[in-house]
Amino acid sequence: MSRKIRHLTPRYIWNRSLEKLYRWAHPDLPWLTRTANTFLETYLQPGDCGWEFGSGKSTIWFAKRVKHLASVEHDPGWFKRVSAMLDDNELTNVNYLLKQREQEDAGQGLPAYVGALNEAEGESLDFIMIDGIYRDRCALTSLNKIKPNGILVIDNANHFLPSRSYSPNSRSYADGPRGEKWSLLLQRIDNWRFFWTSNGVSDTVIYFKPGSSS
Repeated sequence: MSRKIRHLTPRYIWNRSLEKLYRWAHPDLPWLTRTANTFLETYLQPGDCGWEFGSGKSTIWFAKRVKHLASVEHDPGWFKRVSAMLDDNELTNVNYLLKQREQEDAGQGLPAYVGALNEAEGESLDFIMIDGIYRDRCALTSLNKIKPNGILVIDNANHFLPSRSYSPNSRSYADGPRGEKWSLLLQRIDNWRFFWTSNGVSDTVIYFKPGSSS
């Protein structure tokens, strides 16, 4: 079977080179698009509380900027490594949770990885970052946990949601969302503003929950 190399265009190779240079020059930043990182640097406030699905450099970066962060990881080896990073940086404001793939949360009928978010009270989080497994279910479970005017950040969104992105493996509007849960998500956030960012290699989208009408 031949390998698919259609994305290896001159434009992609140029964008990939720029992206690698950006990572090299900013080794401590989350692996999001440059534009998304720039936005988050100005958006996040010291009193914010956030949640992330999928941990790594972003865990350290977020924790240094906000009051409290909860982070869920599914890989035991990576969990151990990021735990050491948190200790090295003397960060004590992170509730770091190991919830392995296929581990069931009997009380909710969801994978424990997703169900962990039920520890958070309704509309208590300023931001939720989704960059791990079960992304569709994580996104749907997140909606009622985000404060009015808070944000939902989905990395690699072009793999799951339709857009005009030219990053590899992007879904077009003709393709539509990737599955029923992603379709349901778009229905539920139809009135949310969003900011779609791309570097030609991967995409990050930021959705803004509408403010309270009261």
